[in-house]
Amino acid sequence: MTFGAKTNGSDDLKAILSAISTLVEEATFVATAEGITFRGMDPSHVALIDISWPNSAFEKYECDSDIKFGVRIDEFSKLIKRADKKDSIEISISEQNMLLVTVGKNKKYKIRLIESSATDTPLPKIPYNSKIILTSSQFDKILGDVQVVSDYLTINTFDSKANFSGKGDSGEVTIDLEKEPENVEEISSKEDSSGTYSLEYLNPVVKAVGTNAGLITCEFSSAKPLRIEFKVANIGRIHFYLAPRVES
Repeated sequence: MTFGAKTNGSDDLKAILSAISTLVEEATFVATAEGITFRGMDPSHVALIDISWPNSAFEKYECDSDIKFGVRIDEFSKLIKRADKKDSIEISISEQNMLLVTVGKNKKYKIRLIESSATDTPLPKIPYNSKIILTSSQFDKILGDVQVVSDYLTINTFDSKANFSGKGDSGEVTIDLEKEPENVEEISSKEDSSGTYSLEYLNPVVKAVGTNAGLITCEFSSAKPLRIEFKVANIGRIHFYLAPRVES
């Protein structure tokens, strides 16, 4: 078995591990000839993250047979955070079942792999009626504005317009969104839609990946899971799914 992957810098791997750490403590990655993938759900089954990192995004990549390797995310994250922005990260697996991690030119770590606990998690198959494409910085700002008064974000689309709102014991807020070249690329809806989602899950993921992502695509339908796609230059796909709040 031959497996090795080397990145150009450390930012992309930091973003990936940061995003995964918001949901799970242990992660199982799957490496194939095409690249590295991860899919996992939080323990309460409210949120799911789906990541695909193609071989073309690496400086060097080889994998001659499909393998799964499990790591404790906090341990892996801790050492990757020690890397400078320009440091390459190289990972491989030793015959002693250790993850070998080389940071830059002279730091070499070994981490004990854990038993793979991955189960096949299917992706939600949902016909989405509404789509909003905006910059990650604008979305992060909106989440911050809503969190001042609420633990939940409500998204509404109607007549190719959209607004974000929230309300709590202290008050409420509504932010009207208009298409604008700098921050909002698209607002479209096949029919009026409304969904309410937990900021407890949404905020950490947007902060984890957002600094590396240029644009964020939000897709949803009334009372259905929200899907967010992060467009990160050197990573193929990061999709985040979040179940809607069910009014009791």
